Amino acid sequence: MHKAIFGRFIRYINMEYIFENSDMVRDYECDIQGIVNNANYQHYMEHSRHLYVLDRGVSFAELHDEGIDVVVARFEISYKVPLRPCDEYVCRLMPEKKGIRYIFHQAIFRKADNKLCCQAQVDCVATMGGRLISGHPKLDALLPQS
Repeated sequence: MHKAIFGRFIRYINMEYIFENSDMVRDYECDIQGIVNNANYQHYMEHSRHLYVLDRGVSFAELHDEGIDVVVARFEISYKVPLRPCDEYVCRLMPEKKGIRYIFHQAIFRKADNKLCCQAQVDCVATMGGRLISGHPKLDALLPQS
């Protein structure tokens, strides 16, 4: 994987994603221009992260019951090609950990031609009793095995 840095945003070239899910754009997610409203890409990515977490046997609800909450601390997104009504897309992700942050590198590709629609870096942190914690075994289980 090669990094190209533009401002604070790091664009990953040839990213090796470890999870993906597919879905289709619904009409009501589009704005007057006939393209997906920018906020919906964040919804797509959040849904993908939640599916990934469940796929790895971790439940945010169970973590919350244990007093651990995982929250988005920063979300940086770069839009490339818009999705339109009924477009099928694939949302892919690769997690990593840096310090106390669990970072999700995510991208959405249009299925028909594999065009990159947007990419993001989503920084999450975990808290216990309102205080940041540096990690938790269940969260560390989300990371790819070296």
